[in-house]
Amino acid sequence: MTDRLTSARKGPQQADSAVIFLHGYGADGDDLLGLADPLAPHLPRTAFFAPNAPEPCRNNPMGYQWFPIPWLDGSSEGDARSSMMRSVGMLDAYIDSVLKDEGLPANRLVLVGFSQGTMMALHVAPRRDKEVAGIVGFSGRLLSPETLETEALVKPPVLLVHGDEDQMVPFEDMGLAGNALMAAGFTVYGHVMKGTGHGISPDGLSVALAFIRDRLGA
Repeated sequence: MTDRLTSARKGPQQADSAVIFLHGYGADGDDLLGLADPLAPHLPRTAFFAPNAPEPCRNNPMGYQWFPIPWLDGSSEGDARSSMMRSVGMLDAYIDSVLKDEGLPANRLVLVGFSQGTMMALHVAPRRDKEVAGIVGFSGRLLSPETLETEALVKPPVLLVHGDEDQMVPFEDMGLAGNALMAAGFTVYGHVMKGTGHGISPDGLSVALAFIRDRLGA
């Protein structure tokens, strides 16, 4: 495990907004940074960042994980909880560093997560003291929904996007997350990627782009 997150950046040197991609279990930052290529022409003043999660993945040593998943890798629930909380702190610090380095306020940043990265985005962003412009969550779920209402300091708008044939993170988790977020006072939008498994379809990416452009005023 590293002491700080390593990452890559794409985009103009003098950006007026930023998007941070948070990858899924067993992947790395480069796995999502490629999404910057189709998005950048529509967001020409936006810088894109894609950190690597801090731990080598137990199931894929070439990739990374934000925390172990007991039913996939045989880790304990205690390991998963402690690892997640350390990653939460590191991601929180990483977001601060991106905003500082780019000279941007929090409301010029959108977090885009996939799978485990969505879980991290939905957990970290509401517990920060300044509200980001929005959260896009692909194919993920909401961790600790029972504590969200009491722990949320800010309530950025959320777009949830999920494939209806997802075999890794069940499609039903989209509804569970959306209902919990709305019950806690969040504005939530949703898009179903028809016939899509655990991935990002072209229509899902298009809906995400529209949401990001709206939130950043692009």
